[in-house]
Amino acid sequence: MPRKALIVKQRKRQKYSTREYNRCQRCGRAHGYFRKFGLCRICLRELAHEGKIPGVTKASW
Repeated sequence: MPRKALIVKQRKRQKYSTREYNRCQRCGRAHGYFRKFGLCRICLRELAHEGKIPGVTKASW
């Protein structure tokens, strides 16, 4: 779980655009982020497994 201070820091407008970065909308994780969904890899996998993301299914073979 990320610290609240880091989430607040990320939301603040940065002086330079290269300093901006993305965080998961669900848990706040900064790494393993999927832009298309706005989620980290862990949350994406959990929601895909539950069937809550339309058009995405967890692979099984």
